[in-house]
Amino acid sequence: MSDYREIIVNGLWKQNPSMIQILGMCPLLAISTNVINALGLGIATALVMAFSNGSVSLIRNRVTHDTRIPVYIFIIAALVTIIDMSMNAFMHPLYLVLGIFVPLIVTNCIVLARTEAFASKNPFLPSLLDGFMMGMGVTMVLVVLGGIREIIGKGTLLSGIDLALGSGAKNWVLHVLPHYPGFLLAILPPGAFFGLGLLIALRNLFEQRRQSTPDVSASPVALAA
Repeated sequence: MSDYREIIVNGLWKQNPSMIQILGMCPLLAISTNVINALGLGIATALVMAFSNGSVSLIRNRVTHDTRIPVYIFIIAALVTIIDMSMNAFMHPLYLVLGIFVPLIVTNCIVLARTEAFASKNPFLPSLLDGFMMGMGVTMVLVVLGGIREIIGKGTLLSGIDLALGSGAKNWVLHVLPHYPGFLLAILPPGAFFGLGLLIALRNLFEQRRQSTPDVSASPVALAA
């Protein structure tokens, strides 16, 4: 259980692909204009990473060293095709908004990196969990960044939710800042860089303060008690 807990913490925090490894920046910066777009691409990425890790883990002892990369890419491409066609069938408006960034999950270095670094060396369940949690780490950053940019840029949250859940969900849009004129820079590419830089800085500041805080439980007084 401790190994699984470590995998979860690594994916969401310690080795977060977007804030620590700084991988897959193109879709992260391009799609995070609002929460719904970010959530849609994030979940698609998490599913591809989970199932690609699991698939690679199952065949890791049957693939030669020289052919492993083409085989991994073939598996990832097949899974991305399934996700792409499913979104096209069931969430077509959102699929049109996400555009090329769903098929481009195939070339996302995060996906191939986890299959090579983890799934090719570990059993099925840990590999499946590692891929999913790394994907959820990306999703978490996407959603937080999308929320920040959407609030500052438009004054709303969940705008475009009808693209995923139908026209009946239009009433779910939250007007956080009513009558807000908007701030265009936040939803343009520079806003993505500023927002991501802010998230990375806050994360690093939190870690520095946490590491500098003395461990009371390990102090001589606590041990004596």
